[in-house]
Amino acid sequence: MRFESPPNKSVSPRTRRLRVVGAAAGAVLAAAVVTGCGQDSGDTSAATSEAAKVMPNQSASPSGSPTGSAKLTEEQNKRKETLSAVKVPFDKAVTTAAGEVSGGKVTELELEGVDDSSASASPSAEASGSPSPTGSPTGSPSPTGSPTGSPSPSGSSAGPKWMAHVAEEDGTVHIVTIDAVSGTVLDSAPDTGQSDADKKQLADRLAKAKQTPQQAAKAATAEKKGTVTSVDLDENDSQTLVWKVDVVTEDWKKTTFDVDAANGKITGQQVDDD
Repeated sequence: MRFESPPNKSVSPRTRRLRVVGAAAGAVLAAAVVTGCGQDSGDTSAATSEAAKVMPNQSASPSGSPTGSAKLTEEQNKRKETLSAVKVPFDKAVTTAAGEVSGGKVTELELEGVDDSSASASPSAEASGSPSPTGSPTGSPSPTGSPTGSPSPSGSSAGPKWMAHVAEEDGTVHIVTIDAVSGTVLDSAPDTGQSDADKKQLADRLAKAKQTPQQAAKAATAEKKGTVTSVDLDENDSQTLVWKVDVVTEDWKKTTFDVDAANGKITGQQVDDD
């Protein structure tokens, strides 16, 4: 019997070299794939990071861009609409009102429709000249939409109006209504609701007041530039006689100034943000 040695399974040097080269090539390819994935992942991550930086700014911008001042309250819109239609300024209205009463002095003048604090009193004021206009100049609700649409040349009573209290020397008040577009006097009548005590009190105030409503308005607008919409001779909380002057500024907010009726100094102010 003949024994043969098992076949030699050793790999030839050439084959071994081919395997080594193939393995090396595979490793290089794998490394390239891994590197490529890593770069792509990095790019994606960087893009995501950049997006995260940009998006908050874009989302925050719209909410901040329409500035809060651009949004007007209901009262500010009313002031804007009313004042946009007014052609007769405060000082001219004072002169016109005082001219309706011989020797009369204006103790109160208010632009109707600027504020609605006494809207319910306005209709009766226009109809009868009763004491209700004491609060009525701030206006009835109707001017809210009417000023901008009212025909300015006609002086229609549907438009904005100046409501004035003009007092005689003895304190007797006449209520004068002036069209704020044309300057026409729409109505002038005595205040039939005054008592003798009311007349005496007003006569005393007129005697003490050294400042005119025009001077008080000038003092107020020197402090804050704007449009005067109301003046009223009254006592403040300290029982000091003052002219209360309302000034509407460019942002359509209203500031009420207390101007000392004796010396013209501003003793207080209050801003109405509505």
